[in-house]
Amino acid sequence: MLFLVAALMLLGVVLGTVAHAPLDVTVALAAVIAVWLAVFAVRERIARHRRTSAN
Repeated sequence: MLFLVAALMLLGVVLGTVAHAPLDVTVALAAVIAVWLAVFAVRERIARHRRTSAN
């Protein structure tokens, strides 16, 4: 429960920061996060595929 409260507080701080940041900075950071998530998803899919094919 404490983790959820901390996550929501952090989300509020981040959203407040984005509201005051210039649009190009916001778009650049969103692109970086999107690439990071895409790389994570691909790595997880490859790891899951290796685990299931090894068994």
